[in-house]
Amino acid sequence: MFWLIPTIAVYTIVLGILSITSSFVDRRGYFAHGCARAWSWLILATTGVEVTVDGLDRIARGKTYVFVANHQSIYDIPVLFWSLPFQLRIIAKESLGRFPMLGPHLKRTGHMLVDRSHPDRSGIFGWAARLTANGLSLIIFPEGTRSRTGHLGKFKGGSIMLAMQAGLPLVPISVVGSRHVMKKGELTTKPGHVRVIVHDPIVPPANPHPSTADVRALANQVREVIRPAVEAEASRSRPEAVTATSRRSSGDPGAKAGTSD
Repeated sequence: MFWLIPTIAVYTIVLGILSITSSFVDRRGYFAHGCARAWSWLILATTGVEVTVDGLDRIARGKTYVFVANHQSIYDIPVLFWSLPFQLRIIAKESLGRFPMLGPHLKRTGHMLVDRSHPDRSGIFGWAARLTANGLSLIIFPEGTRSRTGHLGKFKGGSIMLAMQAGLPLVPISVVGSRHVMKKGELTTKPGHVRVIVHDPIVPPANPHPSTADVRALANQVREVIRPAVEAEASRSRPEAVTATSRRSSGDPGAKAGTSD
């Protein structure tokens, strides 16, 4: 901790300054995204996290996608930014736009700030056109919060609806193992291995006014593509936790060798 925190702080500040400064010149945000990818690689390298990616051949470089991923850890952000060779942007709350430096920076570099209580359809189409024109893609986490157990939560429809209205293809992403690197509610990290699985794109039917049922059906379809690999890992981890707990309760000295989920 004596060297890790200062090291992360230094390159976060340096790359943050470079990213913000570049956005005044590069309005597409390409250089800023390069800073984000460099920061992601440094985070993974300094904390000993290895990432493997399967399925990149299923998608075309330079095309605009909405990447839909499960959410297990704060590490999902650097894992995906480093693993996916696309110009990624995020959906953020409109309130972030009021933060000095951060808000204007997000707007200049192509991120989408949304007032979820008063969505602006015309703004959505303009934003989607900008994504396509500049070769940008979006990444969303429809669970809305990190999973503590590894099992998928319910997918919220808001972000999915934006993709449907914009007519953009969705790419399901399974992120497996990131919760063991940094668990929800903890500030410590552990070296580990994370697997990213890129699934085949799903092209939603063109529908500027999708019904609630349409959105829910598509959200469930994407969730079912992501779920098997994620929950298979969660199921494999659970028996280890049960075994460790049983050993401790029985006084088995071998319990120290067990692992806890």
